[in-house]
Amino acid sequence: MAKHVGIVACSAEGAALCYRTICLESQELMGEDCHPEITLHNYCLGEYMKGIITGDWKAVARLMLDSTWRVANAGAHFVVCPDNTIHQAFPLVEPETPIPWLHIARVVGEEAQRQGYTKLGILGTRYLMEGPVYPDALAPLGIECLLPDDRDRKRINTIIFHELVKGRLLKRSRLYFNQVMEEMKALGAQAAVLGCTEIPLIIDPKTAPLPTLDSTRLLARAAIRRAIEEPTEADQPAQEQTEQTETRAQA
Repeated sequence: MAKHVGIVACSAEGAALCYRTICLESQELMGEDCHPEITLHNYCLGEYMKGIITGDWKAVARLMLDSTWRVANAGAHFVVCPDNTIHQAFPLVEPETPIPWLHIARVVGEEAQRQGYTKLGILGTRYLMEGPVYPDALAPLGIECLLPDDRDRKRINTIIFHELVKGRLLKRSRLYFNQVMEEMKALGAQAAVLGCTEIPLIIDPKTAPLPTLDSTRLLARAAIRRAIEEPTEADQPAQEQTEQTETRAQA
């Protein structure tokens, strides 16, 4: 049987895209109408924004960990989070997580390396573009990050929070993203990371000036692959791990 997937959600649109991708693309490997069991838990975006805006990543990590425990206790074997920005709190989450994670930026980095890219343009929230998530994940792979300029970072951030997370997909914003990608291409970017989980909703890869690395769908596909692999002890739900630990202690 496929392993149970846990989703730690942040914004509704990005979480929905990740969930739908897992459900729809699993069928190619698992059969018609089949996908892994999935449990999703979501504190509202507003709760996360309190910590993000103030730079209180411990508060963000607490939300992520609580969601992780909830999906683990529901039986999930591992967890994904379709939100790039809050991965800045991942170093605080990793030591405490009850089940393994697939890290979204590492998944993107592996795909970029597979395709031979060495310089990527990063698109996302201002917190993501100016934060350590992608530099930390890509530097060990020998991949350089290229950011839009300050004015463009501010406008991209506004589009994300005033339009995309609310499900508003405007043509003028799509054309603006294309313009930013043109500028990054001129500076040597070989591909663009769609590093906000809502950006794939507005970008058309067929008309984008650069090849795109869709972080949301890449994470979902990595989750599918993980779900159909042979299970390991580390993939067991938290409750099963606790029971086995207690059994070994009693023995």
